[in-house]
Amino acid sequence: SICIQSFISGPAFCHRSAGTKLNRAENDKEALVMKIAVTAWKFGTQGLAQELAEQGEIAESLGFDSFWLPENHFTGPTALPAPLMLLAAVAARTSKIKLGTTSYLLPIRNPILAAEEVAVLDRLSGGRVILGIGRGFQASMFKPFGIPTGEKRKRFKSNLELMINAWKGEPIAQFEGNDITLSPLPVQQPHPPLWVAAFGPLAIKQAGTLGLPYIASPVETLSSLRENILAHQGHVRDTGHPPVAITPVMRTVFVTDNPSLEKQVRQSLDAEVASRFRDTATGVDEWAIVGDSIAIKDKLNQYRETLGLNYLIARGRIQGVDNDDQVRSHELLLKAAS
Repeated sequence: SICIQSFISGPAFCHRSAGTKLNRAENDKEALVMKIAVTAWKFGTQGLAQELAEQGEIAESLGFDSFWLPENHFTGPTALPAPLMLLAAVAARTSKIKLGTTSYLLPIRNPILAAEEVAVLDRLSGGRVILGIGRGFQASMFKPFGIPTGEKRKRFKSNLELMINAWKGEPIAQFEGNDITLSPLPVQQPHPPLWVAAFGPLAIKQAGTLGLPYIASPVETLSSLRENILAHQGHVRDTGHPPVAITPVMRTVFVTDNPSLEKQVRQSLDAEVASRFRDTATGVDEWAIVGDSIAIKDKLNQYRETLGLNYLIARGRIQGVDNDDQVRSHELLLKAAS
């Protein structure tokens, strides 16, 4: 069995019939506070520490709750194959902001080495790690690692169990009659918060049966998100776990009170639809949050009421948007959410 400490305390969502909204208990004050996080918005210099650390500093100074990096392999100049190493550079330049991975890929890693590296980053940062974990989905990524794609879900589960036991200080091996245990252990005990990046019904089921928060794909439509969150909650409940009290959603977000800039951003995002969605008629507002300050406040309220959203991970990286406009968007987002 897997014993996992995560954000799983607090009142449950009200599970209502189809066509109704997801709402937390009315007296759950914590659920009414939406925390806002941000992903890195520039990857143009092939993972240079200075570029990412500067973004982490900006995110911390603006007041974001956490700063997130993805993981991807073999994608050219934008590849980020070692997010923990890069977050260590951000940790050195910040002091309060939490540090997250959107999908730290467990199937391709040695679980004991991975547990060590996570523990080191948690200590280096003073206990600020949120470990978003995932399986990966592109067969072309698994091939160089010599891992059959069909084994990814099994490897994910077994590696996670080994990592959790190691973080708890349980023996990971024996040598000449002596127990070998992990050292150092993470600051956050028994381990940093674990969230699961999931896309598709089997992945969502796995996240739910583990009793862990599910990080939704940033390209899911609002209606799809609602269905998936309901499904996730059902799997949590059916396996006897406490209700998951945190509902994180990653979304492309851009806030501007300049109509011409908003139009430019919408055109840029429209151009992404063909590569992101099978249905090319999918509108920007179905998968992104774009608009002026008033519209964004209304949109956040809609997400809170429809999904129970209480942790938004804002994604930038919009083609044609310069750094100043992106940072100003971040400022306006935090103001709208306050």
